[in-house]
Amino acid sequence: MNLNHLAVFHAVALCGSVSGGAERLFISQSAVSKQLAEFEHTLGLQLFDRLPRGVRLTEAGRMLLGYANRLFAVETEAVRALGDLREHVRGRITIGASRTTGSYLLPEHLAAFHRRHPAVEVFLEVANTQTIESRLIAGEIDLGFTEGIVANNQLDYQIFAQDELVLIASPDHPAVARAPLSVAEISRWPLLMHEVGSGTRAVTEMALAAKNQRVRPAMTLASGSAIKLVVAAGCGLAFLSSLAIRTELQAGLLVVLPVKQLRIKRPLYRVSLRNATPGPSLEAFLEILARTQ
Repeated sequence: MNLNHLAVFHAVALCGSVSGGAERLFISQSAVSKQLAEFEHTLGLQLFDRLPRGVRLTEAGRMLLGYANRLFAVETEAVRALGDLREHVRGRITIGASRTTGSYLLPEHLAAFHRRHPAVEVFLEVANTQTIESRLIAGEIDLGFTEGIVANNQLDYQIFAQDELVLIASPDHPAVARAPLSVAEISRWPLLMHEVGSGTRAVTEMALAAKNQRVRPAMTLASGSAIKLVVAAGCGLAFLSSLAIRTELQAGLLVVLPVKQLRIKRPLYRVSLRNATPGPSLEAFLEILARTQ
């Protein structure tokens, strides 16, 4: 079925005349008459009875008008939805964030974005850096936030914030009395770490390797919250983001152990698929991000 013919039929049916349909479509009456005749010939059915003044739908025309109304209503809805999307009124974005950024930095930005664009659905997935990068490349998320080492040439990395990893212990841990520790002393006590693929673990291992220290974790935990609880119970030491331990430090549940000649600073990255064009909703979020940084 020729959709242009259908549009002509729809306009004439709504206006009740060939002349009215021509005015509605901004084309000549002769062009409308010709296209209607071609349409009826193609269908093998008469759609209108031609009257002295105007036209009247036949049974076939009334049936087709019902379908045409639904079709063009969907078209109108699609145009409106795209217009809304262009104006950042509606849509959805999916964000993947590593634990530090997803838990301690992004919530403030997400709240600001929701206040400005409440009709945009936002989905946040918190996972380790390796998972976030893999899902970006697979097209499963729109934007990523990672920590750790820039490692993939399919992705664009932009520094989003700065962070520092610090060594933590419970206040009554025996290492506290020996602080500041030397790098070599860290290995005297069990060290808790994130799983392989975590940006925090990768940066920690690289910093210790630069000091000729290779530490095997006594315990591997996938949750920063779990690491904090185990350390607070006196079962070992851990390197965690300074952003992640503010509450525990204030409550006296954890303390930071200074380490001589060791500062582990790292950038946190905003990551996107290289050469990908962001949609309007994502562009709106990036604008909010730029304002609130």
